[in-house]
Parts: sequence; structure tokens; C-alpha cells
Amino acid sequence: MRVSPEFKRQMEGYGLTTAEILYHMPDHPKLLQSYIWQDHDLWPEFPVLTKFLKFWTDKLDGPLHKVTVAHDRLIRPCDFRVVDAQFRLG
Repeated sequence: MRVSPEFKRQMEGYGLTTAEILYHMPDHPKLLQSYIWQDHDLWPEFPVLTKFLKFWTDKLDGPLHKVTVAHDRLIRPCDFRVVDAQFRLG
């Protein structure tokens, strides 16, 4: 059985990262457009996102306005505790 590359990266500390990128439209600089980017990345350095943003600034015409990042280490599900009790409803 083979292990997926994404799982290997998670074992190395990578986690799902989502970035909302607001940028100025090249033909209408006063208008902002939103782009959602998602990949596995390493918190807190974000090398994959940094590489993508460098590509964006070097190769694309829409200047960046704002980047908002969410990462699974920044947002965690709540913790559960085991309780020695049962509750029946109804």
C-alpha cells in the first residue's frame, strides 16, 4: 500500500493552508478581485505560499492588496474530554 505525498507532508509538519488574496484588477486598478489559494504548507514560515506570492508579483499584472491566511495550526477543533457518564434523551 502506498502513502500519498500529502500524508507524508503532514507527517513532516505541513498542514492545509488557505489564503484569500485580494488584488487590484490590471484594467481597473480601483477594483479589487478575490482569489482563493489552497495547498499544504509549513507553519509559520509558509514556504509554498511565499513561493506562489513571489510568482504572482513577478509574473502577473494584478498588484497584491491584502493576503489573509488560515492554517490548521492557527485554527484547531475544540478538545474533547472523556466523561464517565451516560445521558439518555427521550
